[in-house]
Amino acid sequence: MTPAPRTRRLTAVLAAAAFALLPAAPPAHADTVRAQQWSLEALHTERAWQTTRGEGVTVAVLDTGVDDEHPDLAGSVLPGRDFVGFGAERGDRAWARHGTAMAGIIAAHGHGPDGASGVMGIAPEARILPVRVILEGADDARDRARSSRGSALAEGIRWAADQGADIINLSLGDDSESAHPEAAEDAAVQYALAKGAVVVASAGNGGEKGDRVSYPAAYPGVIAVTAVDRFGTRAPFSTRRWYATVSAPGVDVVIADPDGKYYEGWGTSAAAAFVSGAAALVRSAYPDLSPAQVKTLLRDTARNAPEGGRDDAHGYGLVDPAAALEAGAALRPGDRNAAAPSGYRERYFGPGPDPEGEDAHPGRLLAPAAGALGVLVLAAAVVLWRSGRTD
Repeated sequence: MTPAPRTRRLTAVLAAAAFALLPAAPPAHADTVRAQQWSLEALHTERAWQTTRGEGVTVAVLDTGVDDEHPDLAGSVLPGRDFVGFGAERGDRAWARHGTAMAGIIAAHGHGPDGASGVMGIAPEARILPVRVILEGADDARDRARSSRGSALAEGIRWAADQGADIINLSLGDDSESAHPEAAEDAAVQYALAKGAVVVASAGNGGEKGDRVSYPAAYPGVIAVTAVDRFGTRAPFSTRRWYATVSAPGVDVVIADPDGKYYEGWGTSAAAAFVSGAAALVRSAYPDLSPAQVKTLLRDTARNAPEGGRDDAHGYGLVDPAAALEAGAALRPGDRNAAAPSGYRERYFGPGPDPEGEDAHPGRLLAPAAGALGVLVLAAAVVLWRSGRTD
């Protein structure tokens, strides 16, 4: 008899009340939204784009859905798949907000003459493969209750890998008190890595709630991303844990919304999306590099490294796609496990769990109790622009 699957609540914690509405900038101020994207300069995107803008790469965004009609993403969103099957639909306020925001950070190309208006992503010529695996927090409570079946994330990861996704972005996670590793999710991540997909996840928004381990960020082989502000300082909400790989902007991040407006938000969700965009640039320039090599390249070229080279708050430092592209020219495609540390060569591409301490052997924590799977929120801070006037 097949054992009953463990369940996990699939919700996107992105309440409408958490956002301050920002109308699209008027034509006379078409560059105002772009001017607020401090992350573009922080990640040296202009220098990176001299090599590539992400052409030829597909980034799967496993999230709440993506608005393929948004002007900043039009023409870049591939047909996707819905593993939830209910909840908000196009036209509803709760539809695809978080997923559209993440897709914009990764691959938005702006709109208007020369794409000068709207949001610009880190890899503006990459394609987005939307995979709906969670609900928005503002979805109907009855739908959120129905979403506790828990298999959507693992199924979505495998499906994205089978579609040939080069990068899988997981701007979501479970860092609740009941959080625990799921064997099916871990296996799906390893499957995706074996298929050649780079897997990126948000480290968690539990920095002010006990820094609990977040999944899927803690699964072996995942590039786990923490959040920093424009000064490179760790965001207070960003989880500090042994699995942190690199950091990226996660405070005052400009995001696009299906309503056609723009917001300023925060979260390790956004930080993960930036690193997925950086990985897309690397994959575009060096398509034969393995997931392990891409992870190692982003890690080794990160700047502003903490004292000692790494810490749980920043990983190895702020991701720098331009530096990674430059260093990648010296690499040769290798065995998929070439960069895996001793002890994990047979199964994993990256470091596994810390063998010492309270988080040792997370597999022992498996329990039938349901966890709460929700995106790591992009909670909006303030309105960026209204009718050409800074708020």
